Amino acid sequence: MEYQRIHQDIMNLDQQIRLVTICDISGKIIFSDHRSGVKNLLSPEESKRSLEMAVNAWKERSKLSSKIGRGKYVLAEYEKIKRITMPLGDDIHLLYITAELGADHDRIIQGVARIAGKILIKK
Repeated sequence: MEYQRIHQDIMNLDQQIRLVTICDISGKIIFSDHRSGVKNLLSPEESKRSLEMAVNAWKERSKLSSKIGRGKYVLAEYEKIKRITMPLGDDIHLLYITAELGADHDRIIQGVARIAGKILIKK
């Protein structure tokens, strides 16, 4: 996969996207970058912990997939940001995206799903 291109394609979906991280299902970061000019709200240690919690929660929810289906995305809205966690076209890679509160998360999720679908087609 061309992770940097995928990252840029996702960033181009909405100017209010702050961060895109691509990781594997174990939480190992494959590619991550903030939008230029965006101030980090968390320390590096807090960012790592937040990613670990999101990945672990995704794995726990996936244990129910045989009964309720595969997860499409998880949206968490905080007082200062929105966070979207979703698969990147397979069960191996996850996207961890943060956006400003005013971001149109439905449009971002649909755009990411299109990008992920193109990745699946190429395999």
